[in-house]
Amino acid sequence: MFTVNDYTHLGFLLLLCIFLSIFLYYLSSKKSKKQFDIIFIVTLLLVLLWMFTCIVQIVCVNLFNINPIYFDYFSYISGCFLPVSFLLMSLIFAKTKIKFTKKYLLLFIIPTLSLILLWTNNWHHLFYVKYSLLPSETIFGYYFYVHYIYTYTLFAISLFILLKYTIKNSGFFSKQAALIIVGSLIPIVTNLLAFLNIIKSSLFLTPITFGVTIICFSFAVFKFRLSTTTPIALQIIVDRISDSYLILNEDYLISDFNQTFITTFKIKDSSNIRSKDFNSFLKSINLDSYINEFNKLIHKIGNNDNTESFELYVDNINRYFNVEVSSIISNKQFLGILILFKDITQHIEDMQNLKDNQNKLVEQERLASLGQMIGGIAHNLKTPIMSISGAVEGLNDLVNEYNSSIGDIEVTNQDHHEIAHDMQVWLDKIKTHMSYMSDVITAVKGQAVTFSDEQITDFDVNELFKMVSILMKHELTRAQISLNIQNNTPSNISIHGNINSLIQVVNNIVSNAIQASENATIKTIDLNANYSNSKIIISVIDHGTGIPDNIKNDLFKRMVTTKGKNGTGLGLFMSYSNIKAHFNGDITFDSELGKGTTFYIILPVQ
Repeated sequence: MFTVNDYTHLGFLLLLCIFLSIFLYYLSSKKSKKQFDIIFIVTLLLVLLWMFTCIVQIVCVNLFNINPIYFDYFSYISGCFLPVSFLLMSLIFAKTKIKFTKKYLLLFIIPTLSLILLWTNNWHHLFYVKYSLLPSETIFGYYFYVHYIYTYTLFAISLFILLKYTIKNSGFFSKQAALIIVGSLIPIVTNLLAFLNIIKSSLFLTPITFGVTIICFSFAVFKFRLSTTTPIALQIIVDRISDSYLILNEDYLISDFNQTFITTFKIKDSSNIRSKDFNSFLKSINLDSYINEFNKLIHKIGNNDNTESFELYVDNINRYFNVEVSSIISNKQFLGILILFKDITQHIEDMQNLKDNQNKLVEQERLASLGQMIGGIAHNLKTPIMSISGAVEGLNDLVNEYNSSIGDIEVTNQDHHEIAHDMQVWLDKIKTHMSYMSDVITAVKGQAVTFSDEQITDFDVNELFKMVSILMKHELTRAQISLNIQNNTPSNISIHGNINSLIQVVNNIVSNAIQASENATIKTIDLNANYSNSKIIISVIDHGTGIPDNIKNDLFKRMVTTKGKNGTGLGLFMSYSNIKAHFNGDITFDSELGKGTTFYIILPVQ
C-alpha cells in the first residue's frame, strides 16, 4: 500500500519526466537562441538539477544510509542561483534584451556566500544548527534567514515584474496572464499554507511547486508565445491602422506583422509567416525584384537610428508604397528591423490628377495669352503687308515705265539705271518687311508649343530680347508704353535651355509690368541683362503701382493676383516653376507701393 511519501516520490518522478521533456523540446525547438531562450534554459536546468538531486537523495538515503546533507550541497546550487536566474529571466522578458554589466554581478554575492557557508556548515553551523529531512526537526542557523529573505525577495521582485509586463503586454484576462498568475501563486500559496501548518510540509514541496511554476511558464512560451507576444490592446490598434508593417528579428527572420499587411498583400495563409526567412517571404509574395533593394537598406541602417526609404510598386495588387526601413533599438540594444509599408496609391493618383489639371490650366492660360498675342501680331502685320503692297504697286509702275521706254531714242542709259535703282529700292523694302514678318511667324510658332515641349538649344540674350520685342510690340503700343532694352552680357555667353519657355516667362513679366504701368506717370519699362558670377540676370523694371505687402510672401508659393477677377496668378506662379525646373534658376523681386517693381530672372550659365 502506498504511503504519502510514496505518492510524493512518484509525483516527483513524474514531474521530473515532464520537466525533462519540456527541457529537451525547448532545447531543440529553436535553432537560434535569444537572451530569453538562454536564460529560460538556464532556469530549467537549475530546476532540473534541484529535482534530480532530491530524487537521488531519496533513493540513496533509503538504500545506502548516506548523510542527506551531502545532497543539499548540490541541490542548493539551484536553490541559491535559481532566484537570480528567475530575476534575470523576468528582466529580459520585460526589456526584450539587457546588457550584462558589473552591477548584475552583485546579485551573485549572497548566493555564492550561501553555498560557501553551506559547504562549510560543520565548522560554524551558521546555515544549519541541525539538519533533518523532516522540516519540523530542522534547526536553522542565523545566516539561513538572510539566505531565505534574499531568495524570496528576488522571487517576489521577479514575479512582480513578470505579472506587471504580462498584464501590460497581453491583458489581465489573457491566457498568458492566467498561466503566469497561476504559476506564480502555486509556490507562494503552498509555502504560506505550510508555514501556517495548514498543510504538511516537506523538503520536496518547494522544488515541486517551482517545477509546476516553470511548467506553466513553459506552456505560456510554447503554446501562447509569451516571449514574443504582442499586447492585445496594441495588437487591435496596429491591426486597424492603414499602414502595413513587418518586424524582423536579429537574424532577419519575420517575428511580427499586422493584419493590415495580410489584407493588403492578400496573403491567404498567415500561420507560417513568423520565423520565415525574409528573402524567401519576398519571393512568395512576388517581390523578387526588390530583394536587393531591401537588403541594401537593411545593411545600410545597421544598428543605428537612421531610417531609409524607397518607393515600391506591387504589380499583382496594383498599389504603390513608400517603404521605410529602420532599426528597433532599446537601451542601446539592437532588437530587430521595422519595415513599414505606407500605402501612397491614392496620393500618387491625386498627384497625377493634380498634374493633369495643372497642365490643363497652363494650357488654357497659354492659349489665352497666345490668342491675345495673335490679335496683336495681326495688327502688327498690317503695316509690313501694306508696305509690301505699296512696293508691289511701285514696282508695277516702274515695269510699265520701263516697257514704254523700250525703243524710245530719248531714253538714255542713265534713265535705265535710274529705273533699275528705283526697283532695287522697292525690292530692299520688301526684303526688310518680309524679314520682319518671318521673325514674327517664327516667334508665334515658338509660342504655340507648351511648357512641357523640350527643345533644348544654346541661345544668346540678343535672340531672346528680339523675340520678346516682336511679340510684345502690339501690347506696348496699345498701352502707349515704351520698352527700353539693354543687353550688357558678353557676346560669347549663351543660355542653355528651351528659348520658347524663357520667352513666355519674360513676356509674362513684361505683360504684368505693362498692366501695372497703365496709370503710371513714367510710361517706360526697362528690360536689361547683366552678367555676374557665372549668372545672367535679366531684370524687368516698371514704375507702376507696386505689389501689396500682404501677398509678397505668397507670390511664388501659390497662385495670387492683384488683378481681381481679371487675373488668376497662374502666369507668374508657372513662370517661377519653369525657371526653377528647366533652368535651375530663380526669380526674385523688389517692389515698393506707388513706385514700381523690379523682377530679376537669375539664370546660371556654364
